Amino acid sequence: MKLQRKTRVRALAVGALAVSGALALSACGSDDTTGGPGASSAKAANIKCDGKGKLLASGSSAQKNAMDVWVQNYSGACKDTEINYQPTGSGAGITTFLQGQTAFAGSDSALEPAEVEKSKQLCKTGQGINLPMVGGPVAIGYNVPGVEDLVLDAETLAKIFDSEITKWNDPAIKKLNPSAKLPDLKIQAFHRSDESGTTKNLTEYFKAAAPKAWKHEPDKAWAGKGGQAASGSSGVSSQVKQTAGAISYFELSYAESSKVNTVKLDTGAKEPVEADVDNASKAIAEAKRVGKGNDHALELAYDTKAEGAYPITLVTYEIACDKGNKKETLPATKSFLTYMASEDGQAALKELGYAPLPTEIAKQVRKTVSTLS
Repeated sequence: MKLQRKTRVRALAVGALAVSGALALSACGSDDTTGGPGASSAKAANIKCDGKGKLLASGSSAQKNAMDVWVQNYSGACKDTEINYQPTGSGAGITTFLQGQTAFAGSDSALEPAEVEKSKQLCKTGQGINLPMVGGPVAIGYNVPGVEDLVLDAETLAKIFDSEITKWNDPAIKKLNPSAKLPDLKIQAFHRSDESGTTKNLTEYFKAAAPKAWKHEPDKAWAGKGGQAASGSSGVSSQVKQTAGAISYFELSYAESSKVNTVKLDTGAKEPVEADVDNASKAIAEAKRVGKGNDHALELAYDTKAEGAYPITLVTYEIACDKGNKKETLPATKSFLTYMASEDGQAALKELGYAPLPTEIAKQVRKTVSTLS
């Protein structure tokens, strides 16, 4: 389908919390808080500043566009704090956090049990916890000349990304798109070169919805055969934009900003499902909370067949210690995370193709952030 330039962004349903990560390092000290969609004045944002100096964080690139606005707004209000957030990918962000180099990490997938255990060495008296901040669909972007409306299913996508389907006029693709003029063009499948929570979400979908076609275990590191690699969501989306025959996966805001067409998914529902925020919300609403205590990790239903539910969906988590945070960065960390989860912080996402947290979930996150020590 031809990408719509403006995607309606509505709050996720209360169950819509969950899955993964965080994002990008931009040294931001600018006083300009009106520079783009979602930007708001410091006065309007009601930001409570606390702490001084530099706050370092890194991780998921999926929420980079959201983080850019959050950092811009926060820096405009809190002159004594400089936020540096680097979009290195979820895996690298978690590694850097566990090494004690950053105040928090962003990840598009929740901490693994082994990572939680390792975090206890860093956090001393506590452990790393998952704090959801933003949700949205993982779009499958493509660049096929003359094709502006494309439907694919989990099995076909899995085979494309595992190099088993290599031409755009393959019979499997024709069957799903009988009226499309599919060219005899080589498929250029791009995947993330860095460890990514977005990759893990995509491969969780493949494993749940097309287990016979996808033989690999879901992971942040790419395990499929063949294909080409690029770094970060910006890297793979740029490759799709400029490469005829390309296909890849990235957060919806990247598809919108690059004006890249996105695939509709045949999930087994009556109609193919478009990648948009409302449809992602329907899928996330089926998620189950699996985190205990102050941990807010959720388990998504990647194989959902619910009408209008878009199954390749993620929630980006910010990961911090519940106890044992560094004293010198704790005040600023709590202040910045509180703003991100605030009504104003979440409202700033609406024009960026992200889904704000539901009100009750945001309240729970803010409550947890207030207890960090």
